[in-house]
Amino acid sequence: MLKGIKVLDFSRYLPGPFAGQRLADMGAEVVKIESPGSGDPARSLGEYGGLLFRATNRNKKSVTLNLKEPEGQQLAIRLASRADVLIESFRPGIAGALGIGYAALKQENPGLVYCSLTGFGQSGPLSSLGSHDLNYLALSGVLAQLKDPSGRPVQPSFQFADMIGGIAAVEGILAALVQRSITGAGAYVDFAMTDTLIGMMTVHALIYNVTGTGQGVAELTGSTVSYRIYETAEGRYVSLGALEKKFWENFCRAVGREEWIPAHNSPADAANPIFVALSSLFKSKTLAEWTKFSSEVDCCMAPVLETGEMTRSPYVEARRLAVETRTRDGEPLRQIFTAAGGMKPEGAGAESGEAPGLGRYSREILATWLGASPDQLEDWQERGIV
Repeated sequence: MLKGIKVLDFSRYLPGPFAGQRLADMGAEVVKIESPGSGDPARSLGEYGGLLFRATNRNKKSVTLNLKEPEGQQLAIRLASRADVLIESFRPGIAGALGIGYAALKQENPGLVYCSLTGFGQSGPLSSLGSHDLNYLALSGVLAQLKDPSGRPVQPSFQFADMIGGIAAVEGILAALVQRSITGAGAYVDFAMTDTLIGMMTVHALIYNVTGTGQGVAELTGSTVSYRIYETAEGRYVSLGALEKKFWENFCRAVGREEWIPAHNSPADAANPIFVALSSLFKSKTLAEWTKFSSEVDCCMAPVLETGEMTRSPYVEARRLAVETRTRDGEPLRQIFTAAGGMKPEGAGAESGEAPGLGRYSREILATWLGASPDQLEDWQERGIV
């Protein structure tokens, strides 16, 4: 759907690259601008040796530019003058210092949609501070919703703020592109991941303001028998979400316990014999048995899948949410299609290219976008500009 849209991605690590990946999966030409020599630090981050980079930069085109050199900055400006979208995740003020801030680029390209994606935004008391996903979760109030039975916040193994921030940034970029299609004017999009999470707390905040309780909708917290995670025979887990009466009735009838129907909203505690019996029932069958049950009985039930199970699940296969890619060495690599469902045209699939080698497309992009000659490209490379 975004075929023909040109995107410059100056971001690093996870949130910005994930946003750029979603645009690439929707068909945009995404050019990733990296520093010569090392590139995006995600290429070598942690014990997994660049898997973070490979997961969020598929089908992008890497171009290396030395933005510490005036000539490198000028090349970035020239590329931006031909782009539709620019994404950057520098600390506030850094892009401007490098000559690629919105004020400067707007003069060159009034139709540019420019997105700054940071933790705390371009203004405010925290805007200049370093921060990560865990900090955004904590400050937004979201982390306080994820507690163990003792009341201690649980540290997630999933980067909610980074990923949701990337999705929200794409939402803003697409809205700005729609506006441009109507008015012809570009836009500056200031996205803060903390702002996005706080915006998702609207239900919790209103309930707190009215009742003084900060844990959201009580029926959705696992406090009732019909909406809860239950353990199976082998120590796995299954989710039951029979919030509406009809789904609870379907479940009770399917397990032969119609006498439980009146206990739909009864408490999930040891003093409730229905809860004790229900917990025992779930432990009497395996995850595989409950998975089969969940596909046959319309009662809002689903197995709690591990990552490897999810990537090969019938749902993922049927919805074509996985992408079979290959590494530059030809080895098969299975990845998840980030822009799924309604954001891809009927019959279309994701491209299956690997994340680019550092600077692999420098010559191609500078030649096609800027008309650079082979001699000019050679000169820039010899002088460390690209």
